[in-house]
Amino acid sequence: MNFVPQQSLIADMAGRARVASRTLARTPTATKSAAIRAAAAAIRTQAADIQAANAADMAAAAHLSPAMQDRLMLDAARIEAMATGLEAVAALPDPVGETVREWTRPNGLHFARVSVPLGVVGIIYESRPNVTADAGALCLMAGNAAILRGGSEALATSRAIHSAMIAGVTKAGLPADCIQLVGSPDRAHVGAMLAAHGLIDILIPRGGKSLVARVQAEARVPVLAHLDGINHVYIDKDADPAKAIAIALNSKLRRTGVCGAMETLLLDEAAVSLAPAILQALLDAGCEVRATADLLAIDSRIIAATEADWSTEYLDAILAVATVNGVAGAIAHIADHGSQHTDSIVTENPETASRFLAEVDSAIVLHNASTQFADGGEFGFGAEIGISTGRLHARGPVALEGLTTYKYIVRGTGQVRPI
Repeated sequence: MNFVPQQSLIADMAGRARVASRTLARTPTATKSAAIRAAAAAIRTQAADIQAANAADMAAAAHLSPAMQDRLMLDAARIEAMATGLEAVAALPDPVGETVREWTRPNGLHFARVSVPLGVVGIIYESRPNVTADAGALCLMAGNAAILRGGSEALATSRAIHSAMIAGVTKAGLPADCIQLVGSPDRAHVGAMLAAHGLIDILIPRGGKSLVARVQAEARVPVLAHLDGINHVYIDKDADPAKAIAIALNSKLRRTGVCGAMETLLLDEAAVSLAPAILQALLDAGCEVRATADLLAIDSRIIAATEADWSTEYLDAILAVATVNGVAGAIAHIADHGSQHTDSIVTENPETASRFLAEVDSAIVLHNASTQFADGGEFGFGAEIGISTGRLHARGPVALEGLTTYKYIVRGTGQVRPI
């Protein structure tokens, strides 16, 4: 079959990744852990090179939004957090070979469902160069080979991180092909990955709405993704005022450009007395507030919300605010406008909390906690490769378990099936 150059490159990378994945599938846990720890050490050793590469990317990123620039930027603290995250992955239990369930049939056949790697995982991502480290380490620990295609705006940084990763991985005796990086900014390589049926086993996009929508629309390879992070915090009439203010501020403003940021604040009609303190705290912190008509009189800085605001992922210091009729109203609003990503309730009423947690159909639901905990590291997963809002295979933060599938191992003593 004749391939265009980009398809030939991806086919070659996928072939080498397939060979590497077979090695990784039988690699002991201790070896994989040692490789990831060595990669973390190499990131620390090469931190100056990584930061210099990031400075070059940032210098060319003036046209990007502040949220996108924040995603792109790496300083010493973030590089150290990246290395620490890898060490956390290295310390996690290895899911490969785990017996999920086993049973014996009356005929004596013994069945076991055992976790196995997915194989070759393709990750397409934008802006966040730390994904190069997180995705590579998670795939490796789960026994998969990874093909990474980062955004052109972070290419220099991704190359520097990848170089450090490979230095560590090969030092531990694993093949360099277990983590490969598409080193060209040519977008045709994305199309080649989307068309790589039979070469790449699963694709995971991580980036903006247009990227994820394209991957979901065009891929001939199975996709694990979420499209939007339209996340809500609902302040119930039985909320603790101090918790309500703290959770609202953190959910929206800790980092506005992450997919776990709150985009809509819902206030119980019976809790409007809490609204002035919450909204003024948000406004004073620099957040633009777009609210329903009944809240406009609280502060002259509040803007009237439009219908489009309820379905918008701002990824910026902009917040939509609405009043709702109790927890039932909050659940209905989230069902109509949410993206099944992350939603939180603030209340001291356990029955109300239980109803919200049971009836809100999102990948992550929280009680008295910020939506910014929608992160694999905060779940104790070490890191995440993305957050899935789908219903098949994996949901929520996708870490080691989400990067495995399973097979059935059946042991007999000579049984044959009756005619």
